[in-house]
Amino acid sequence: MKHITVIGAGTMGNGIAHVFAQYGFEVNLVDIREDILQKALQTIRQNADRQVKKQILTAQQVEELMRRIHLFTRMPEALQHAELVVEAATEKQELKEELFRQMDQLAPESAILASNTSSISITRLAAVTRRPQRVIGMHFMNPVPVMPLVEIINGFHTDSAVTTTIVELSRQLGKTPCLVNDYPGFISNRILMPMINEAIYTLQQGVAGVEAIDTIMKLGMGHPMGPLQLADFIGLDVCLSILQVLHEGLGEPKYAPCPLLVKMVQAGCLGVKSGAGFYRYKAGSKEKEVNPIFLTDRTF
Repeated sequence: MKHITVIGAGTMGNGIAHVFAQYGFEVNLVDIREDILQKALQTIRQNADRQVKKQILTAQQVEELMRRIHLFTRMPEALQHAELVVEAATEKQELKEELFRQMDQLAPESAILASNTSSISITRLAAVTRRPQRVIGMHFMNPVPVMPLVEIINGFHTDSAVTTTIVELSRQLGKTPCLVNDYPGFISNRILMPMINEAIYTLQQGVAGVEAIDTIMKLGMGHPMGPLQLADFIGLDVCLSILQVLHEGLGEPKYAPCPLLVKMVQAGCLGVKSGAGFYRYKAGSKEKEVNPIFLTDRTF
């Protein structure tokens, strides 16, 4: 396998393209706008330069990596020779289903179709294609060049040979593949999102403040990042979407999104990407401070 197509040049898509190109694959990166693609390419260059500083890559390897990434705004050309297509679009069921219909029509019959979804059913995505046995989940973690895990999700019809191929491919990328079955949230988000949701409930109910909640989980439980900061990093809109999938798919009240989370998403406080969530962030800086709204005496 040499030719990979990644659909979606956002945070996850450009990270996936980066890792495949780093390990010698030719990568077609597709998005609907040229400016999004150029921004993705700039992000990949910046992240690769950081790898040089950490002595993970040499300057020459970075140049080779960049040459392996090819940009497209049209899917037919990008998928023409693809052996694996990885969809990394926004976490919306209808959008992903439409993309899988197009991927199925445009990619070679032998190509494997994968989704980087963090919660949406692989079986449902496979059902809109004529090749459900060649559809699988490859859930990379953010930031992709750094995080070692790939959660591999078998759909109901996924062929065992396809699973074996994707497991081995993940290892070629220097990742640790973990195989799970197709249930809402899989493993990572079925466990993580209720924790984040409960942290938001404790904030809403005034049990503790933002920094106290995160500090307790970092120092007491050994987490590298507190749940509220992690929610900001993931994106509060993404957290809400995943909780809605869990709540709908499993039908249990414990997965119902906290009203404060819903309110923050409605208000446009989405975390790092909007500049404010539970913390406030400065553009181009890793510095953060608690969102002033949570330092008042207001009840939420």
